[in-house]
Amino acid sequence: MSLHDSEAGNPLRIAAVPAGHPYAQHLLDPAAGPGDGIVLLPDPTPPGALHGQWWPPVMLEAEWIRANAHTFDLLHLHFGIESFTLPQLQAVLDALNTAGRPLVFTVHDLTNPQLVDQGPHLAQLDLLVPAADELITLTAGAAALVGERWGREAVVIGHPMLAAPAATSNAPGTAAHRPRRSPITIGVHLRDLRPNIDALGTVETVLDAVGVLRESGLDLAVIVDLNERVRDEDVRQELRRRTAGEPGVELREHPRLSDSELAEALSQVDVEVLPYRHGTHSGWLELCWDLGVAVAAPDVGFFSEQHTGRGEVAVFQPGSVPSMVQALLQLITPLEAAGAERRTTLVRERSAWRAGQQRDIHRAHLSVYRRALAAVAV
Repeated sequence: MSLHDSEAGNPLRIAAVPAGHPYAQHLLDPAAGPGDGIVLLPDPTPPGALHGQWWPPVMLEAEWIRANAHTFDLLHLHFGIESFTLPQLQAVLDALNTAGRPLVFTVHDLTNPQLVDQGPHLAQLDLLVPAADELITLTAGAAALVGERWGREAVVIGHPMLAAPAATSNAPGTAAHRPRRSPITIGVHLRDLRPNIDALGTVETVLDAVGVLRESGLDLAVIVDLNERVRDEDVRQELRRRTAGEPGVELREHPRLSDSELAEALSQVDVEVLPYRHGTHSGWLELCWDLGVAVAAPDVGFFSEQHTGRGEVAVFQPGSVPSMVQALLQLITPLEAAGAERRTTLVRERSAWRAGQQRDIHRAHLSVYRRALAAVAV
């Protein structure tokens, strides 16, 4: 398909890496007509992988690109580069160049949450950022850093919704409809303890801050949530010791949650504390925002820019109890004053805002795609 064909009424065919991720799926506008449409190729299943598993991404292999270049117009890279070596990624760039297919790269992560040593990730960015035909990122701060490091301009397009429509339903009995409980509940979801999770430091700071706030008369509870399968068993044992016997503190351990189970679990907290020691942008923050859960985010990366001016995100300095107290108090004060229908109203308003945002995000991506295609057509 040429650029002329897409403008004549055919949707652009995008090899999104990965296509099945909720981020990529929510770049699409369901109401778009064929001439403004975008279709995502389904993720090929890696050999030996379970159904629905996209990693390591098959589309990010030179052999797949050479064999399937006729099926897509453009490759849009989001996640999964940590599965490949620099020579493999260079082979992907060469295959795209030979096929005349542009690369759009969304710089989600200037540091990789899956890694401790950031050297390999930075080397991959040093290869991909200069080579991409178009760059996208999620915040102005990240775009500025891309400009400083690589001299490239990245288009800023905000993070789309992540909560499924069912999770933001206002039907009676759903998470969104449930009134706020007393006590106010602080949540810390540690999942599988991936490398950028500061589990012990965050939990310790939260418990100390909650102790301070209780002394002022606030009725608070804490839920620390952990997957059954974790990457660091010693940290799990320490979390068990630290939370055992703490009044109003519950450590929940369970199998990995489905999307609906995750939405239900998040609905049981009023304030979510993000436990990150490093990062750039947070999908977890977006999911909480969709579900009407207030968020305390560490002052790292560009979390604070994701919902600037739209409320309910407070920033704290990692390891600082006074800073955590201030952030929690900033979020708890409106909860104390709000009525029982607060979350229902928030979710309804945010769902409506997200619908308009999704149309804007779709149009912004379509513009980037067309510009990339025009450049390789010259």
